[in-house]
Amino acid sequence: MSLGVILLVAIVVIGGYLVYAYNALVKNKNLVAEGWSGIDVQLRRRADLIPNLVETVKGYAAHEDKLFRDIAELRAKSISGGSVSEQSQVSQAMTGMLGRLFAIAEAYPELKADANFRDLQDKLSGIEDEIQLSRRYYNGAVRNFNTMIESFPTNFISGFFQFTKAEFFEIGDQAARQVPKVEFNKAS
Repeated sequence: MSLGVILLVAIVVIGGYLVYAYNALVKNKNLVAEGWSGIDVQLRRRADLIPNLVETVKGYAAHEDKLFRDIAELRAKSISGGSVSEQSQVSQAMTGMLGRLFAIAEAYPELKADANFRDLQDKLSGIEDEIQLSRRYYNGAVRNFNTMIESFPTNFISGFFQFTKAEFFEIGDQAARQVPKVEFNKAS
C-alpha cells in the first residue's frame, strides 16, 4: 500500500470518529434536556394541584395564614423556572411545606375524612413519586453526558464545540442527606 492510501484511511477513520463522538455528545445533551422536561412537567403538575389542596385545608384551618402565604410564594417560584439548582431548592422547600400542611391536616379529623382532601393527597403522592422517577432519569442522563465531556478523547471535541457539564438535580438540604441515627433502648 502506498503512503497516500494509508493517510487517506487514517483521515477517514479519524473523521468518522469525530462525527460519531460529536453526535454522541449531541444525543446525550438532548437526553439531559428531555430528562429536565420530565421533571419540569411533574413540578408544574404539583404546582397546579397545590391551590386546590390549600383551599381545601383553608376551610378547616383558616388560622394558618402564614403557611398558606409561604406555599403560595414557593409555588410562584416553582412556576417561574430558574436553573436546575434553584428548582431543586424550591422543590425541597415545597416538599417541606407540604409536609407541614399535611401535619396540620392531622389535627382535623373531619378534614382527613373529606373525600376531596383524600383525593388531592393521593394525587400529590403520585406526583411526588413521578418527580422522583423523573429526577433519577435526569440525573442518569446528566451522569452519562458529563462522563462523555470529561472522558478522553471526547473531552477535546466537547471543549472545541463548547459543550458544558450539566447540573444534577440534587437534594439541597444537607440534613436530608445524613443517615438517621437509630437507637434501640433495652428496657431493664
